[in-house]
Amino acid sequence: MAAEGPTQQSAAAQHALARFGLGGRTALVTGGTRGIGNCVTKELAKLGCKVYVCGRNAEDLAARLGEWQAAGLDVQGSTCDVSDRAQRTELAERVSGAFGGRLHILVNNVGTNVRKPTVEYTEEEYSFVMRTNLESAYHLCQVLQPLLKASGDGCIVFNSSVAGGPTAMRSGTLYAMTKAAINQLTKNLACEWAGAGIRVNTVAPWYTATDLALQVLKDESFKAEVLSRTPMKRIGEPEEVAGAVAYLCSPAAAYVTGQVLRIDGGYSVMGFY
Repeated sequence: MAAEGPTQQSAAAQHALARFGLGGRTALVTGGTRGIGNCVTKELAKLGCKVYVCGRNAEDLAARLGEWQAAGLDVQGSTCDVSDRAQRTELAERVSGAFGGRLHILVNNVGTNVRKPTVEYTEEEYSFVMRTNLESAYHLCQVLQPLLKASGDGCIVFNSSVAGGPTAMRSGTLYAMTKAAINQLTKNLACEWAGAGIRVNTVAPWYTATDLALQVLKDESFKAEVLSRTPMKRIGEPEEVAGAVAYLCSPAAAYVTGQVLRIDGGYSVMGFY
């Protein structure tokens, strides 16, 4: 078989760009300075998207912005604690100003977990997890819906978890509750906002090699249990989740909405033996 020539390679690149490129689009990625959020930010920007990120830590944000801009990526951002309603409203105003009142992509990436038995959760911990994981994403969808609608081609992607179902686990009830709610919110918003030209989807990872997850996986017996329930027998990489997010934001996914895409190495379909 003859090797592909420059013309064929150029045609392939043009096709890939048309199907998966994000040139001319704008995005907000919450929690975009660390872990999966960092990888999502880089992935979208490398595909041509103009990205706005927020994070709680000013030093982390400044460091990441320097790295991204040095790499030639079009990324800007500001600090924001998305568990605070007033700060979320201010964030929406900054994003509107940055992108001229339009937004193509919203990636609700922020999440937290408090691991303990259900009977030991305090009222404060319950409120904190709910505000951070669920209320923040819900409210940002509300206040940014006009910007997404104005773009004429809006897209929301939530970062959920396999903890949200359909299977269950022996711990982490608060975290699981919020993720299950996000999965259902995805479906409802997909139906409600389709007429406004807004698609809504979710990625639901299993254990992924972020700093937080790797702390838990230091327990070798626990890690062995995780891998025993994962058909692919390895931990996922943040870049693999970011690739799925980018697909859901791309023209190639123009007819995909209301879906929960599990990035889990087969965990969610694993039965006995």
